Amino acid sequence: MAVAVRPDWRAELAYRVRKLFWLKLLGTTLWTTLFFVGYFYLLRHPAYAVTVMPLTWVDRAVPFQPAMLWPYLSLWFYIGIAPGLQRDFRQLLVYGLWTMVLMGGGLLIFHFWPTAVPPLTIDRAGHPGFALLEGVDGSGNASPSMHVASAVFTAMRVHAVLREIGAPATLRLANAVWAVLIAWSTVAVRQHVALDVLGGAMLGLAVAALSLRWRPASSYHADRP
Repeated sequence: MAVAVRPDWRAELAYRVRKLFWLKLLGTTLWTTLFFVGYFYLLRHPAYAVTVMPLTWVDRAVPFQPAMLWPYLSLWFYIGIAPGLQRDFRQLLVYGLWTMVLMGGGLLIFHFWPTAVPPLTIDRAGHPGFALLEGVDGSGNASPSMHVASAVFTAMRVHAVLREIGAPATLRLANAVWAVLIAWSTVAVRQHVALDVLGGAMLGLAVAALSLRWRPASSYHADRP
């Protein structure tokens, strides 16, 4: 009879990364692509009048920080970590279903309540990378910030895995710092306002909390990592 045992965290982390690697990579890429099809459709064809999100004292206090474009763009790597750490196909499938809840919820909000950030008062095009960003992503679909929602959801799911496998506190701290930098960057590069960040954080927290409550448990056996 196999005895339930939790392996060393390094071996477990390596096992999770290797397991179903190509399925995780292709699945995450496909789902992100499908989300953007809906995202850009709603961005270009809002169903209702667009609400311009108001500025707050937070927006006035945070300076424009061009260097924060790199944490902003890093989200597209970061969101692949949590699905990459799911231990088996069942966990991966359920994780994917919860991301559908997250992204589908965001798209529903964008459909019924189109929003946009206020017009920029600075010229970002002179800074490297911003011309491309402005050409790809407009000022619409502002609230909730799906950038922040995705980062918060990912952070909580990665934290749960790291805690489960007994990873050191430094890794859990690095995960939290990465998510905070992504959220901060959305305001620092003027892609969102503070209220967008708040809405995105609330959406990400709510869906992540539900997903952690209803998810398959990991099973460890002595005959494998």
